Amino acid sequence: MNEQQNHTTRQSSAVTVIGLGPMGQAMTRTLLTAGHPVTVWNRTASRADSVVTAGARLASTPGEAVEASDLVILSLTDYQAMYDVLAGAPESLAGRTLVNLSSDTPDRTREAATWAAGHDATFLTGGVMVPAPMVGTEAAYVYYSGRGEAMERHLATLTLLGTPKHLGEDPGLAQMMYQAQLEVFLTTLSALMHATAMLGTAGLSAKEALPELLSAADSIGAILRAGEENPGAALDAGEHPGDLSTVTMMGATSDHIVETSTSLGLDLALPLAVQAHYRRAIKDGHGSDNWTRIIDSIRGPR
Repeated sequence: MNEQQNHTTRQSSAVTVIGLGPMGQAMTRTLLTAGHPVTVWNRTASRADSVVTAGARLASTPGEAVEASDLVILSLTDYQAMYDVLAGAPESLAGRTLVNLSSDTPDRTREAATWAAGHDATFLTGGVMVPAPMVGTEAAYVYYSGRGEAMERHLATLTLLGTPKHLGEDPGLAQMMYQAQLEVFLTTLSALMHATAMLGTAGLSAKEALPELLSAADSIGAILRAGEENPGAALDAGEHPGDLSTVTMMGATSDHIVETSTSLGLDLALPLAVQAHYRRAIKDGHGSDNWTRIIDSIRGPR
């Protein structure tokens, strides 16, 4: 291998990580452990101390960080932070693949892909679906969308962070999947805290209540899978057979939860939101349909 080929090989295996919060630091350590040269940059340089000790190289500017690698991973607060960081070095972006793992809206993600293309860079959107301590483990997985060719070119490196799931060419799709997953997660967390507060009024400590509530949360997936051989197929077909749990039955339960929460002086935001879904479906004449009928009002007018 001649010197030029050797330089190209080193450059293609190198990775830049911009943004060194817990997630950025975890990704950097994972890449270093796998033997990749990693260049890092963070607005607060002291956050790089631990990964530099582990073997990363700290760039003095974002432009220097971008130029160090073909693959540039961004782990920032939002997409505006990407513009703020990279706006001063647009000439450095040409030929690079930007993998933005920051959270924002699908529309802003699509705009960012257009912006990157305008600077001759390739853009991939990503959503890491595990907390920082789980990055690089068998439990980790990451949704991606954007150019399939770029995904293939960097697949081996990105796989180190977690099992990659490429959803397609639309840059906004991974962002939407990320938010959909977190919607389930965040709503479940709020429900767990609301239920813990409810049980607390009866004298049960969180230590006593949470194990029972977590068992219920764990069982939801199995319950839904048992009710339908191919979850989602009936929804796609517009079918809501009410032979197991109807809108009326589930709506009555939501009424009871609202009444109980009111009598206990608990916050009503979550139970009222749930109740509203069932009340709208009943008002629309779907009380005898399966509870999945609530998706109609959630989807909104069509």
